[in-house]
Amino acid sequence: MKAPEVGDLLPPLVTPFADGEVDWDSLDELLAHVVEGGVTGVFPCGTTGEFASLTREERRALVEHTVDAVGDEVSVLAGGTGTSVGEAIDWLETLADIGVDAGVVTAPYYHNSNGEAGVRRFFEVVADASPLPFFLYNVPGCVGEPIPIETVAAVADHEAVCGLKDSSGDLAYGLRAKHRTPADFRLFQGYDSLLLPSLQMGFDGGINALANVVPGAYASLVDDPGRAQAERTHRKVVDPLFEYALAKGFAPATKALLVERAVISAADVRPPLSADTVSGVEALVAAAQLS
Repeated sequence: MKAPEVGDLLPPLVTPFADGEVDWDSLDELLAHVVEGGVTGVFPCGTTGEFASLTREERRALVEHTVDAVGDEVSVLAGGTGTSVGEAIDWLETLADIGVDAGVVTAPYYHNSNGEAGVRRFFEVVADASPLPFFLYNVPGCVGEPIPIETVAAVADHEAVCGLKDSSGDLAYGLRAKHRTPADFRLFQGYDSLLLPSLQMGFDGGINALANVVPGAYASLVDDPGRAQAERTHRKVVDPLFEYALAKGFAPATKALLVERAVISAADVRPPLSADTVSGVEALVAAAQLS
């Protein structure tokens, strides 16, 4: 195992389902697909992985299976954070027992903060007790509020806090975080349509849902964002897929595309999501030059 570094690409893995249960065979196919495609790590139990629709036992089994399947080939980050300090610490302890390289922790959801000091205190207490390093995960669309830049700056020096995944869609937020954190604080872009400009402005890598589908295209961007082909790849491949996923939901859209590419067996999702059955996925795949 190895910790994420500069120039890394880690897709937040979808969780394949069949007949309501985790489809382990499809998960193995997906892991082989992304590793062969050039990713440097994987991220089970993220938002695209529908972690909030999994039981705790399923989350643990999913992370264990992923760690066993990839071995030492790539790094493993894992999400599945909770709404309380105690739940977040307990899950990080579980992840440490399993052997992941780092956790990923959001701000609490349902009960949002009543000020920056509360969010900062949450991360400070979790970091003080965490047995392994973790990334802050800024995803205000799901959590209900952003992690304040002041909080990011305040906890960035903590030995347990190794970086930030920013899925806000606000490039200025990520740049402010970059300017106010140490040089070894890893900054990953989670919003696919901002990946190329973020890399060109000094971000360290990407944690992007659609890298499940076209890992090679994303790996080429992360490897060399300054090359002439990078802009075309972003415009012809990343942008159309991202617009489709933004409209349909990232888990349903990513699974529909993976079925079209014959990587997983079914596009099933769990409530409250519904599977995407929109015609035109095949055309989208062809238009993005993936087939």
